[in-house]
Amino acid sequence: MSRPETDNADAGQVAGEVPPGNASPVGETGAAVKGVEPTRTGMKWYVLRVASNKEDQVCETLERKVRIENLQDRIGRILVPTAKEKRMKAGQVKIIEKKLYPGYVFVEMATEADGTIPENIWFLVKETTGVGDFIGSDGKPTSMKDHDVEMMLLAAAKPDDEASLQGLEFVQGDKVKIKEGSFQNFEGTVETIDETKGIVTVLLTIFGRSTPVDVEYWQLEKI
Repeated sequence: MSRPETDNADAGQVAGEVPPGNASPVGETGAAVKGVEPTRTGMKWYVLRVASNKEDQVCETLERKVRIENLQDRIGRILVPTAKEKRMKAGQVKIIEKKLYPGYVFVEMATEADGTIPENIWFLVKETTGVGDFIGSDGKPTSMKDHDVEMMLLAAAKPDDEASLQGLEFVQGDKVKIKEGSFQNFEGTVETIDETKGIVTVLLTIFGRSTPVDVEYWQLEKI
C-alpha cells in the first residue's frame, strides 16, 4: 500500500510517505463506515515519525503515558496500522500482520484552534524514546486527509477471514505447471480458485480426458 499524503505545503514534502487528511473514516458528515469506530469528537488524526522497528514500543509507551497523565481528553487512539495477510506454512494457512507504514505511528489528537499542540502534550510525545516528530512544522502537525484516515482504519479493522492470501497470483484460464505432489510436472489450466483455503482447481488431461484436480497454490507455477 502506498504511503499517504498530508494537507498543506509541508504535506508536499511527505507525499506518499504517510497517511494524511482532516477527518476520519466518517468524514465531516459523521456518517460512519461499517466496522470502523468514528474519529472522536473534537479530534483529528496525525502522523508521528518514529525510529525504525520501534512503532509498537512507541505506541505502548504513549498509551501508558496518556493513562498515567489522564490525558484521554487530548489524545485518543494511538495506532500502528497493519494489514492482515494469509500465508501457507507447513500446508496450513497462517494469519500474519504486516505494518502498512513502517516508521510511523498514528495519533488521534485534539489540537488548539490554530493547529498547535499544548506544551504538556508536546513534551509528553517528544520525550518518548524512539519518537522523531509529527508530520508538519513549527509545532503544528498536519492532520490526515479523510480518505487516508478511512483506508487506514478500515485496514486496521479488517477481520482475519478477509485477509488476502499472499502469493496467490493466479486467475481463471492461466496455464500452469504443478511443481510437486502426485501430479508433479503435469500442465493444465486454472479452472477455479478458493482464496480462503489457497486451493486452485486445475484442469489436467489424464488418459485423454479433462480431469479437475485440486492443488495448493504454492505447488503451482505459471507457464
